Amino acid sequence: MREQYMRKGDGFLLVYSVTDKNSYENIIHFHTQILRVKDRDTYPMLLVANKVDLVHLRKVTEEQGRDLAHKLGIPYIETSAKDPPLNIDATFHEVVRIIRNQPQSDNEKRKKKKLQKLGKCAVI
Repeated sequence: MREQYMRKGDGFLLVYSVTDKNSYENIIHFHTQILRVKDRDTYPMLLVANKVDLVHLRKVTEEQGRDLAHKLGIPYIETSAKDPPLNIDATFHEVVRIIRNQPQSDNEKRKKKKLQKLGKCAVI
């Protein structure tokens, strides 16, 4: 089922919890799997560190997140869904911006027009 979402997604948020080192370590697997399914060297993705409000429980540093994003060649953002939310809207705006700014073939240009109307993405 996950690969079906990957085939259809126009962009991806690779989200991990800063309180869960395992979720952080799984990001490389998801990134690799998306590129394999898409048969591309790059694809619109954004690395998202969530739960940054839980400072006392943090197991993954901001530097580790930025280093991973740099290694994967994708942008990085830190978020919290707690009230008040931090960067939640910015995260979705950023992934749509990344999708819109990618170089495209004629077929992808047609999809882009649809995307501009829908703003479709998948969260993993």
